[in-house]
Amino acid sequence: MKLSESLKDGRSASVEEVRDEADEQVDLSTYNAVKSMVHLRLVEQLDLTSITNLPRDALAEAVRETLKEITSTEYLPLNQTERSLLVSDLMNEIMGLGPLEPLMADPTVQDILVNGHAAVYVERNGLLKLTPVRFRDDDHLMQVIDRIVSAVGRRVDESSPMVDARLPDGSRVNVIIPPLSLKGPVVSIRKFAHQVLTMRTLVEMGSLTSEMHEYMRAAVRAKLNILISGGTGVGKTTFLNVLSGFIPEAERIITIEDSAELRLHQPHVVSLEARQSNVEGRGGVTLTDLVRNSLRMRPDRIIVGEARGGEVMDMLQAMNTGHPGSMSTIHANSPRDALSRIQVMADMGESSFSERALRGLVASAVNVIVQLSRLADGKRRVTSVSEVTGMQGETITTHSVFVFEQMGIDNDGNAYGVFRGSGVVSAFMDQFKAYGLDVGTEIFSFQREVR
Repeated sequence: MKLSESLKDGRSASVEEVRDEADEQVDLSTYNAVKSMVHLRLVEQLDLTSITNLPRDALAEAVRETLKEITSTEYLPLNQTERSLLVSDLMNEIMGLGPLEPLMADPTVQDILVNGHAAVYVERNGLLKLTPVRFRDDDHLMQVIDRIVSAVGRRVDESSPMVDARLPDGSRVNVIIPPLSLKGPVVSIRKFAHQVLTMRTLVEMGSLTSEMHEYMRAAVRAKLNILISGGTGVGKTTFLNVLSGFIPEAERIITIEDSAELRLHQPHVVSLEARQSNVEGRGGVTLTDLVRNSLRMRPDRIIVGEARGGEVMDMLQAMNTGHPGSMSTIHANSPRDALSRIQVMADMGESSFSERALRGLVASAVNVIVQLSRLADGKRRVTSVSEVTGMQGETITTHSVFVFEQMGIDNDGNAYGVFRGSGVVSAFMDQFKAYGLDVGTEIFSFQREVR
């Protein structure tokens, strides 16, 4: 898309697009100097509060008028295309996230990672890439950070150098600044996915197969307790959101999260979010507090966004005492690791359980573990689906229902492999039938190559 078309459509343009289309190349330092001059003149003519409260169209007109005044008294080596970009950039500086706005508007970008003012990375299709986006200096970056955190009533400084926040569009932001960060302010943005994914979409993307889709639907409908396991950035929350789509609309669902990300579409959803303590150390509400309170809210299902600590004990007890069909995610590299970690987390809570009793609680509470992985080419796949079948001596027993085996990398850099059913029929076939679900045994014996 040409720059003129981008600006006409209201899309923020990049300096690279200006350089591609402009008749004469502009020196970046000159461009930034002019931008600072116009910004300063705006602040002089309008107080800062008035500027930030202006409607977008009115702000654009104010920027254009100020730029026109400056060009009438001073020579500016900028062509018309560059002046249009200047208006767009200044609006981003005043109302948005400055140089990050084009990345926020780019639907192909999933994560934005700022390592100081001079290094901005993005994740596209599971792969990280350095971008040409830059801030002028660390002070410029801190201005954007302050705008983010102040909007949610938080502050970031040497006494409080780490902050979590959420942008108005639902994107999650983490900020850490010096002295904890040794190379300047660091910002991590996990963009909110506006695209509504379904399990069918994931099948078309090759993340799992139609047989696995059928099993997942039955597992949710039959109220099995499901734990989604995987490393950072493999799509656990996304998969949990998709999986929750199988919950019948008549049920009352309580979601509990440290930072709200789930977007369920059923009509009867109550979303709860933990709250950090204020600077005086007061007012904090933990996940444990919310899980315990949710039991008094008559839930049909409880969904904990991520199992992290002491709240796991209350979650497991809820799964075992009248709230089947609950779900959560956990950071773990394998189903066996997930079971070990969930046991350790449960032991972090207020518990008088012996180690064996705790292991038994985990075995009876968790029914299905879905393992997610990100392959070398950035694709995310369900690499195994395991069922917890009970205890044998001191060990929690499981069996794999579905697995993905990577076979290699082709000449184009794409990972390829085979999805297959293990041949072992689900241990929950009777429960499927009790809920009127017709799950054929043939879905547990298949093999399909994917790339």
